[in-house]
Amino acid sequence: MPRHRIADWDNAYANGANIAGSDRWPAAWAEPAQAFRAALAAQGRTRLDIAYGERPRNRLDLFLPEAAPKGLVVFIHGGYWLESDKSDWSHLANGAVGSGFAVAMPSYTLCPDIRIAGIVREIGAAIEKVAALVDGPLILTGHSAGGHLASRMMTTSTPLPANVAKRIRHVVSISGLHDLRPLMRTGMNAALAIDEAEAQAESPALLRPLDGGSITCWAGGGERSEFLRQNALLANIWTGLGAVTN
Repeated sequence: MPRHRIADWDNAYANGANIAGSDRWPAAWAEPAQAFRAALAAQGRTRLDIAYGERPRNRLDLFLPEAAPKGLVVFIHGGYWLESDKSDWSHLANGAVGSGFAVAMPSYTLCPDIRIAGIVREIGAAIEKVAALVDGPLILTGHSAGGHLASRMMTTSTPLPANVAKRIRHVVSISGLHDLRPLMRTGMNAALAIDEAEAQAESPALLRPLDGGSITCWAGGGERSEFLRQNALLANIWTGLGAVTN
């Protein structure tokens, strides 16, 4: 019988270090992101740096379609809760905006200046803020840490008020981190400071989805096995708790 044991937890969660040419990212995203913002700003279809809280990084960008929005997509950036910014990802709004949706992209305070539980509350505040500006169904998505934060919003302990949470139609978690316990074994935890209590309270895989929840857990076939496992894990568990998953 095959046996599998992880000896190097830092390597298990190091996607970039195991992808050829990954050193060119994320710098290569800066130019297309800036160009997208400039193009929509020239058409009067942006609202940049909307404040949703008191901290410096409590800001979000809102990109608008040409006509009245069909609904709202919120994209939450990744970076292991330690790095990155909303402005690195603006161009990823292009598809949804072109399909008639408004797209919001929040930044949030980074660890170690905050705990992950605090980031969860910040993202809840960001979504509540922008949901008051755009009507219609709400779709949440994010990458890596952003995938964690997006799926965390669709749990029964969501920080979202009930009137906002009931608008969620679907969540797409891209390479999301849904069980925080393994990250306690990585060197990153010196900055993340995850403990057992926080892992239990903030891991979507250890929480119940909202009634009627719908989620896609998506990871690239060439990613580290832990990312594949993490995404299969949440889909598996939430299927058993009544969510629609794929």
